Amino acid sequence: MLKIGAAQFDARSGDFDFNVAAHVRLIERAAARGVSLVLFPELSVSGYAKDLLDSSPDDCVVDPDGARLAPIREACRVHRVASVVGASLRSDSGMTLSSIVVDRRGEVCARYDKQNLDESERVWFVAGRDGGMIEIDGRRLGLSICYDASFPEHARAAACSGADAYLIAGAFPVGASARRRAIFVPARAMENTVYTVFSNYSGAHAGWSFCGGSAVHGPDGAELATVGTDETGLAVAELNAEALARVRDDQRMLRDLPGETGTPPPIVVD
Repeated sequence: MLKIGAAQFDARSGDFDFNVAAHVRLIERAAARGVSLVLFPELSVSGYAKDLLDSSPDDCVVDPDGARLAPIREACRVHRVASVVGASLRSDSGMTLSSIVVDRRGEVCARYDKQNLDESERVWFVAGRDGGMIEIDGRRLGLSICYDASFPEHARAAACSGADAYLIAGAFPVGASARRRAIFVPARAMENTVYTVFSNYSGAHAGWSFCGGSAVHGPDGAELATVGTDETGLAVAELNAEALARVRDDQRMLRDLPGETGTPPPIVVD
């Protein structure tokens, strides 16, 4: 079994040192609970710093192997916990809104660039071209970022490519997004017979109040673990291969709808 955690914290807009320190504390807490991989929210190392993105977007860009993320890489190495961390990165075509995967050796082993940008994000970022899949302890995990999860075909592509879980790095504010979170996260699980792991912010920054509710749902859509609206903490659950097989034996959508895969082969996380 693979134990996975969805991290939730109250970020500060553009305060990289504060946010990175929060990552380190949550990785330590995850290790104490036997977690193998922890998922952080969208743009977690900078916060969703739309003010900084407007005024000085280059200051938001992170070097995955640079000094700014060194404490996170070291925490992953020391505690033997892999992490999926949110940041702005550079690509040949421009700045991307991305997830960085740090393995249990403290090395950056993969990245995923958000494919579905909302209208405001297209001012700053270019869309990713490919889906993302990682494999850890024999479990395949499809990667997504926030608005990606609004498109059922994004999760379906991951499921058809063999994902056991669909990871959603979110930045969902209170209001309509909170309602969508309550629907989308269990729906993506149930319609694809995958676990969903959703990470969100608590608190407020950059003019937004966030709705929290980080959670893990089972492949039947049932909530297995959650964090409250205003808490800092981890939603932790086990990805159980036997439970996954039982649900898929009963709910046979993936077998009855062959479809086309849209996600590259997984990158193995040591």
